[in-house]
Amino acid sequence: MNDFESVVKSRRSVSKFTQGIDISQKELEQIFSLVKFAPSAYNLQHANYVVVTDPLMKQKVYEASYKQYKIQSSSAVIVVLGDLEAYKDSARINEGLFHLGFFSKQELDAEVQQVTHFYEERGEPFKRDEAIRNASLSAMLFMLTAKNQGWDTCPMIGFEADKLIEALQLEERYVPAMLITIGKEDTSSQRPRGYRKPIGEFVKYV
Repeated sequence: MNDFESVVKSRRSVSKFTQGIDISQKELEQIFSLVKFAPSAYNLQHANYVVVTDPLMKQKVYEASYKQYKIQSSSAVIVVLGDLEAYKDSARINEGLFHLGFFSKQELDAEVQQVTHFYEERGEPFKRDEAIRNASLSAMLFMLTAKNQGWDTCPMIGFEADKLIEALQLEERYVPAMLITIGKEDTSSQRPRGYRKPIGEFVKYV
């Protein structure tokens, strides 16, 4: 499957996976090799991922996610994190452009200063919004890429962030944006696709 329209239309949020199907690190890294091209503000690449396959850790995520069955039946749980301090990485991210001659040292310093000022002036609520916003862009690309490679997914916001942070021992700089379960859909009780609004209900031209 490589037709974009088919991928978009066939992707669905799966509530039940076929148990006992493993996903290899190689297959996941094939997905992530495309996910890294997701857009992000200032190319700061706020998204970070934790892949949970270990049964004991998966159980902890299950407990932190209101014991939703899709966690247990999935091949892996993908924890999507947003980095509250992504802006502090501006110098390292742009260093390559400097070495290639696209930035002068003065331009590199100005870029870093602008990015730092932009985030720090707006404060913690903005940093959190940006972390979640940019991580969500990345997460959507993850789900589309996974579908293109034959895997089914479900984005999840039903979790207790504090418990998840504790279970995964996350640094304070990371905020959980969502979970994505991945595996092969159990179609024995598949629901029909939900209603989609006509374009006129959600698009306005001005």
